[in-house]
Amino acid sequence: MIKNYIKIAWRSLRKNKGFTAINILGLSIGMAAAMLVFLWVSSEVNFDRFYAKTDRLYAVGTREPLDKEISVFFSTPKPLAPVIKNEFPEVRNTTRISRTSGFLFTVDDKKLTTREGAFVDSSFLTMFGLPLLSGNPKDILKDPSSIVLSEELATKLYGTTDVVGKSLTLDRNENLTVEGVLKPIPSNSRFAACEYLLPWTCMEKLGYSDESWGNSSVLAFVELTEHADVADLQQSIQKILQRHSSDLRSESFLQPLSEKYLYSTFENGKAVGGRIEMVRIFIVIACFILLIACINFMNLSTAQSEKRAKEVGVRKVVGAQKITLIAQFLTESFLLTLFSGVFAVLLLLFALPSFSGLVGRELQINFNSLELWFAFAAFIVLTSFLAGSYPAFFLSSFRPIKVLKGKFHHIHGKLSARKILVIFQFVIAITLIVGTLVIRQQIQYGQDRESGYQKDNLIYISEKGDIQKNIVLIKQALIDQRIALSVTRTMSPLTERWSGWNGFDWEGKDPNSVVQFNRQTADDKLVETAGFTLIEGRDFDLNAFPTDSNAAILNESAIKVMGLKDPIGNEIIDAGNKFHIIGVIKDFIQESPFDPVMPLIFEGVKGFGMQTLHIKFNPGLSTKEALDKTEKIFKTFNPDYPFEYNFIDDEYATKFAESQKTGKLATLFTILTIFISCLGLFGLATFMAENRIKEIGIRKVLGASVLSITNMLSAEFLALVALSCLIAFPIAFWAMSNYLATYAYRTTIGWNIFLLAGGGALLISAVTVSYQSIKAARANPVDSLRDE
Repeated sequence: MIKNYIKIAWRSLRKNKGFTAINILGLSIGMAAAMLVFLWVSSEVNFDRFYAKTDRLYAVGTREPLDKEISVFFSTPKPLAPVIKNEFPEVRNTTRISRTSGFLFTVDDKKLTTREGAFVDSSFLTMFGLPLLSGNPKDILKDPSSIVLSEELATKLYGTTDVVGKSLTLDRNENLTVEGVLKPIPSNSRFAACEYLLPWTCMEKLGYSDESWGNSSVLAFVELTEHADVADLQQSIQKILQRHSSDLRSESFLQPLSEKYLYSTFENGKAVGGRIEMVRIFIVIACFILLIACINFMNLSTAQSEKRAKEVGVRKVVGAQKITLIAQFLTESFLLTLFSGVFAVLLLLFALPSFSGLVGRELQINFNSLELWFAFAAFIVLTSFLAGSYPAFFLSSFRPIKVLKGKFHHIHGKLSARKILVIFQFVIAITLIVGTLVIRQQIQYGQDRESGYQKDNLIYISEKGDIQKNIVLIKQALIDQRIALSVTRTMSPLTERWSGWNGFDWEGKDPNSVVQFNRQTADDKLVETAGFTLIEGRDFDLNAFPTDSNAAILNESAIKVMGLKDPIGNEIIDAGNKFHIIGVIKDFIQESPFDPVMPLIFEGVKGFGMQTLHIKFNPGLSTKEALDKTEKIFKTFNPDYPFEYNFIDDEYATKFAESQKTGKLATLFTILTIFISCLGLFGLATFMAENRIKEIGIRKVLGASVLSITNMLSAEFLALVALSCLIAFPIAFWAMSNYLATYAYRTTIGWNIFLLAGGGALLISAVTVSYQSIKAARANPVDSLRDE
């Protein structure tokens, strides 16, 4: 019997090639879109969850009470992790991770500056179980003169991955021996970009480590024993910082590694969300896209109901049971869905590289996985039932007497099931249009926000090698050769925050007040080089004022929280060091353009060190000429290192990368939703035109014009879309208001957004139905009125 079902289903699909093609196109696009989303969701949900000990790995976090909130961060003092291991028996192992970059690796005559690496404890590899191509994870990363390389870096340096035992030089003066080679790390791991691992003992040897409990600068992870009581440990570990340093008010806590990526947003010290919200949103979008594609199938199937009515009537007269007819039509649905699924996989393979680039992560399909094939089969069955259930029950319910007497006709209710389904489709489509427009408007709103500094012709260079030793000569050469208008050194790039501190004191400060500041360090010409707006006071000038080494420049937000009415000349105390205020600058964006500006203090050269050189190019030179001349200077004074630089405007643009990614994804799925919805609208137009073919013929015989008939048919569809707008607008307003509420600096939702979304939906629907309406209006009435 199943064989007959398949034969009949195949013949029916071949007979109606047009409807079959549209059905397969709509379903396959919907299925492919859903598959792409679920691949991305799977990658997100499994981020950092594939380690062998994931369920026992925890990140050590810090809660710090401030005046108005509880600050949460995951940088810890360097001594903390070993102390945790020693004090708590339920902790089997700990590791510290201090990320680093920019080291010069030398092998014979080959020199490479590396991107991202890390100093780690020797327990790191056994805790996380990262795969090694060579080397024993239990024995390596103990010797301070050892290193572990990635496959890619090993190949770049040596031309092979068989490198265990070979030597390299770190920054010209530290000889290291390769002890292991890492296999490629999955892209949904926090270590995916790691090119090398250096032992913590090497960090100590280089003098980069310290035992200060007040310097939170490294990540710490713990591995618990199998039967550890996590709740009890959370209580015990809470006051560990205060026990080892009476000056600290912070509390420690543990967050499961499996949750850290998805739950990174905290309120009052508790995890309340993060990327999990985006994951949930796109799961809903994927389900809606698939549902819309299934609705198209329903509409296009029922549009052919009159053609199938006599077939159903004859089958029932000769003894077919309703359950048999339902099985027949579900078989057709399954066959069509199977074809769509195969085509969807082809679309998926075609789109996957571009989609991976869009989401910034390599997504792959493991065709050898039985779970994948089981999921695909379940996906096909579920989709076929979802798409074919309504047509199957609808078609199998026809009464044979009425059908065979020629009295069968559809009842045209004002709001039939098919119209409701189309309204549902367009409610989703219009909501997504509004959402996409709001997201793009929010991104533009952030981009239009005044940055607070002049980004043009401004670059920064990390001070590696001999740059610091020759910094005076380099600065002088840049000015003397008129390459630069001004040059300044800072702790970090102007677009990044490397240091935060709440231990500042000043005259009149409430002793119970705890305020978080961003902390920077700078030397001469800071304001001039960055193009800051000076509100009062002056710039750093060590030549004219040698005491500027202990000076400070503050932004508006810092002056406000400190309550200083006449700030110039006031002193700020930072860990016993006094800095006198010489200037106040207008707030500038150092972190997210969508968040309030943090209070910021620039300390003079006696602050916490400087590692970044900012150069303001002479606008009279072309960018290429300025870079070429600058490179010659750096090659002269820092010959062993390649000349590497970053434009401040490019770095500033990266602050919008995540929002732009969201906007592009929303745009992509909105376009797909609109396209699939238009197929559904086309299906309903076809159904209504076929159902009213005799009415149209009579109207034409009585003198109705093509335009009047086209308007009559189109008006009904446009009314459905207009009704969809009325339903979608409040839903979209509510959803996007909640979305914007997550931003401190946000746009507003104006009436123009809804006008554009509604007008666009009406225009698209009008274009969609016009073809079918005009075709029906131009049909020969003789053909429609001829008695069969």
